[in-house]
Amino acid sequence: MRKLFGTDGIRGVANVYPMTVEVALKLGKGCAAVFKDKGRRHKIVVGKDTRLSGYMIETAITSGICSMGGDVLLVGPLPTPGIAFLTASMRADAGIVISASHNPYQDNGIKVFSRNGFKLPDPVEEQIEALMFSDDLPTSGVTANQVGKAFRIDDAIGRYIVFLKNTFPQELTLEGLHIVIDCANGATYKVAPIVFEELGAQVTVLGNRPNGENINKNCGALFPGLVGAMVRKKKADLGISFDGDGDRVIFVDENGEVIDGDQIMAICASRMMKERRLKKNTLVSTVMSNMGLDVAMRERGIRLLRTKVGDRYVVEEMVKRGCNFGGEQSGHLIFLEHNPTGDGILSALQLLAVMLKEEKSLSDLSDIMDRYPQELVNVRIKERRRLEEFPTVIQQMKKVEKKLGQKGRLLVRFSGTEPLVRIMVEGEDEQEIRTLAEETARIIEREFNA
Repeated sequence: MRKLFGTDGIRGVANVYPMTVEVALKLGKGCAAVFKDKGRRHKIVVGKDTRLSGYMIETAITSGICSMGGDVLLVGPLPTPGIAFLTASMRADAGIVISASHNPYQDNGIKVFSRNGFKLPDPVEEQIEALMFSDDLPTSGVTANQVGKAFRIDDAIGRYIVFLKNTFPQELTLEGLHIVIDCANGATYKVAPIVFEELGAQVTVLGNRPNGENINKNCGALFPGLVGAMVRKKKADLGISFDGDGDRVIFVDENGEVIDGDQIMAICASRMMKERRLKKNTLVSTVMSNMGLDVAMRERGIRLLRTKVGDRYVVEEMVKRGCNFGGEQSGHLIFLEHNPTGDGILSALQLLAVMLKEEKSLSDLSDIMDRYPQELVNVRIKERRRLEEFPTVIQQMKKVEKKLGQKGRLLVRFSGTEPLVRIMVEGEDEQEIRTLAEETARIIEREFNA
C-alpha cells in the first residue's frame, strides 16, 4: 500500500503533509538514489508550474538530489509534457514536475518521469517510497567534490517550442484561423501563444498573467465557458483551454460549444485510420469515456480498449498493446509517436491539422459521435475506506445497475488526487441518470461521513 503516490504522483495542500519541504527533500534523495547510474554523475530535470509554493518545493527537491551526488537541470515554469520531452531529449536520468495540475493554487504536487519521458510505473514509485521511509536515507549522502550541482537551462522554452512546431505537418499553416486560447494562468502561458502565432494563426490569449495565486482560478480547462464566450464575442474559429500544467486540453467550437476529449479522440482516431497511421486499428481510453465513443469507433472499424482512470494507465496499455493513440475524456490525449505523455498544445496542433485536411469546422467534425447523457457527481469524504465496508452503498449500486441494464452503466471510484468519491451514471434518459447519481451521492456522503 503506497503512502504518498496516488494515480498522478504526490499531491496535497502546500506546506501540509505530505506536500512539505521535508517530504520533498526526501523525495529528491530517493529519486537520486533510485536513478543513480554508477560510474558517472547522474542528472535530473526539475520543472514546475506557476504556483507560489513551487519555489519552496523546487529548492527542497534540488537540495535532496544534490546531497546524493546528482546534478539538477532547472527549467523553471514549463508544461508537464515539456519536462517529459526535455528529460528524454537531454538524456537525463529522470524528470520531476512540481505541479498540482488542475487543482487550486494552494495545492501542489510532485510527479516523476523516467529517462524516456514516461511516468513511473507503480513498482518504481513504491521503490522510491521505501527509500524515503528507510533509516539508511539520512546517512547516505555524499561529501566534498561528489556533491551535485544545479544548472539553469535558459533555452528550455525555446527547445520545447521547436519540438511542438515540428509535430505539425510541414505543408500546413494556421494562416487565416483565429484561435482563442486560455492558458489558465499556468505553465503554458509563455509557450502556447508563441507556438500558434509562429504557425500563422491570429491568437487571442486569456489566462496568461500568472501571479502565483490565480492558476486555474475560474479559467482554463475546468472553466471552458470563459473561452467559449470569447470565441463568440470575437467570432473566432475555435477556442482552446489548457489546465494548469498543460498536459490536458478542452476545446470549444466556433459556436462556443464544448468539445471534450472523447470527441477529439473520435475525430483524430478516424483521421489516423483513414491515413493508415492508427496502429492495430485501436484506440485506448478509460472507463470514463462516453458509450457514444464505443459506437462511433465500432462503426468505423476501430477497436476501443478501456483502462482504469489515469493517463499513465492509458499509456501503459498503449505500450503493452503496441498502440499509438489514446486518452481520456478529461482532455489528456497521448500521441505516442510524438510524446509519451498527455500534451495539451501538441494535441491541439493534431486536431487543427485534421480540421485543415478535412476542410471542416470543429462543429462539423464533432458530429462524428453522439454522446449518451452522462451525470458526474463528486462526494467529499473524511477518509478513504473500501466500498465493501458499507452494505447500504453496495445495495444502492446494485439497484442502479439493475435499473440501467444494458442501456447504461454506473461507475463509482475514489479520486487518486483528492479526498473524493467520484460517481458517474450514464444512460439514455437524462432525468433518470441525474436522479440515480444524486441518490447514490447522498447515500455515499451519509455512510462515509457519519
